[in-house]
Amino acid sequence: MAARGAASDDPGVAVRLEGVVKRFGDVVAVDGVDLDVREGEFFSMLGPSGSGKTTCLRMIAGFERPTEGRVLLDGVDVGDLPPYERDVNTVFQDYALFPHMTVAENVGYGLMVRKAPKSERATRVDEALEMVRLDGFGTRKPAQLSGGQRQRVALARALIMRPRVLLLDEPLGALDLKLRQAMQLELKDIQQAVGLTFIYVTHDQEEALTMSDRLAVFDHGRIEQVGTPAEVYEEPATGFVAGFVGVSNVLEGDAARVIVGAATPITIRPEKIHLALDVNAAVAEGECTATGVVAKVVYLGAVTRYTVTLDEGGELVVMQQNLRASSMEALQVQGRRVRLTWEQQHSRPVGSVGRPSRVSAGGTAGSADPGEEDA
Repeated sequence: MAARGAASDDPGVAVRLEGVVKRFGDVVAVDGVDLDVREGEFFSMLGPSGSGKTTCLRMIAGFERPTEGRVLLDGVDVGDLPPYERDVNTVFQDYALFPHMTVAENVGYGLMVRKAPKSERATRVDEALEMVRLDGFGTRKPAQLSGGQRQRVALARALIMRPRVLLLDEPLGALDLKLRQAMQLELKDIQQAVGLTFIYVTHDQEEALTMSDRLAVFDHGRIEQVGTPAEVYEEPATGFVAGFVGVSNVLEGDAARVIVGAATPITIRPEKIHLALDVNAAVAEGECTATGVVAKVVYLGAVTRYTVTLDEGGELVVMQQNLRASSMEALQVQGRRVRLTWEQQHSRPVGSVGRPSRVSAGGTAGSADPGEEDA
């Protein structure tokens, strides 16, 4: 991450935010964000509603101006440039297609506004539609398309302008689950094929983990952690990241001290824990262990989720694959005493659970972001 106020002399950086603050009256929506997005990467801004991610995207696009700090595109401070003078384009959740125009007319609209020759427009429209796997759909109207197809039309309309950076604001939020999952893979394939820098805003952690080369986790206007999906999931920097990105257990106080020997809170992912019905089962050297009673069992088909009340206080959630166990066998475990074990390396120290430690410097952030809709 860039140091605050650092000069943007790195040719590999497509977008840089330096000490960016955005206030709406008394509310601090973005609170001292420093961030580098590399050329050609799929970068996601992940966080709950009101965390500042959409406001950051809008400042990159030029729809909002920073109260403090700088936004740089390819090393150039664009703080005073309007959106149409920035070499970026934005895809929104609601697609914003013209219903009276055909697919081809929608895709070529930007080129028409720029008065590109008709022959050039036709060629580039065909190329853009082929890019998003919609060749042959040019004569249809938006009402004749599925939600996923309309989303791809919106994507083609943005790509045809050949921006250096493509901004995507929750573009899959209106789709049903299966279509959204299919479009995640398609978007990633398209991004790799065109080689553009994609900056993607989402509140869906699975979506961010699936598509991103790197991601930034936002909370209360600040960045909690930046890293690859594996780094953020396996090595959460704060209690907030551990709880927001995937499912995570947190042990603190006496339980953390007795079980792990930790003076500060630690987090353990549920799938890292092994559950044994034999409370006297041997424990390998270097493993952490705890005993308790299974309070809840939820059979989820491929996996079963167990909630275990620990003898030392607190609870741990355990996720186990149903390699051999049936639903009846899984449910019969409820109420039984069990032993839990996991490798010491999977006990990750985190900041304060109630109010995690921060990655970026800054003042007190407000809890709402007027630039974002509720998730």
